[in-house]
Amino acid sequence: MATANKKAAETTDYSIEEKIGALYNLQKIDSKIDEINKLKGELPLEVQDLEDEVAGLQTRIENIGKEIDDLNQMTRQRKDEIEQAKALIAKYEEQQRNVRNNREFDSLSKEIEYQQLEIELAEKRLKEYSGEIKAKKKMAEDAEAVIADRKIDLDQKKAELDSIDQETAKEMEALREQEAKAQAVIDTRLLTAYKRIRNNVRNGLAVVTVQRDACGGCFNRIPPQRQFEIRQSKKIIVCEYCGRILVSDELGTSAE
Repeated sequence: MATANKKAAETTDYSIEEKIGALYNLQKIDSKIDEINKLKGELPLEVQDLEDEVAGLQTRIENIGKEIDDLNQMTRQRKDEIEQAKALIAKYEEQQRNVRNNREFDSLSKEIEYQQLEIELAEKRLKEYSGEIKAKKKMAEDAEAVIADRKIDLDQKKAELDSIDQETAKEMEALREQEAKAQAVIDTRLLTAYKRIRNNVRNGLAVVTVQRDACGGCFNRIPPQRQFEIRQSKKIIVCEYCGRILVSDELGTSAE
């Protein structure tokens, strides 16, 4: 629908006065949309932040799980090494019973001593792995607890946001349709400028009326000649101070 209206605008020759009127009407519509969005407050950002935090914690838990798997794998390897070392010690001790001289006995004793050291080292590593696994499991449990709390908060925030969306759905739909119709009168270049101004000003007012001889956006005084040109609506005039598009206060009064 919006695309069709845009094409229609490009093929229809609207006057500057009609475009200015459409711009002011579009501003009023967008301001109403802004008011509805204000009802949501920080809820959309809060929901996004909570979703990001939950996703980050879940990724952390997955990474911890992988680290625990690696530690379990290394634990199995160290246990296998201990069993192998014990088997070698038993073998060397058996060989010592059949040695022919002291040199062979001493050589086997050194091998036995070496394997015993290997067992001690492996057992030390097993204790370290056990401690790391315990610590990482605690980290995962803590993260799970935080996720549970965050999900409660997230569900509440989503429920609040959904409630506002449902209450304002019909009004927003009507405003979006009005917005599309107003945009259809405005050419692409002017519409782009309007959107750029809206994004650059804090209150979203890109089109303002002249109020008490001053800009309705920044309240700087507008010279009488400039005000006369604005009332004529023969060209687009912007405030030289804030860059907002200026329209006649008469247009604002008649539109109310």
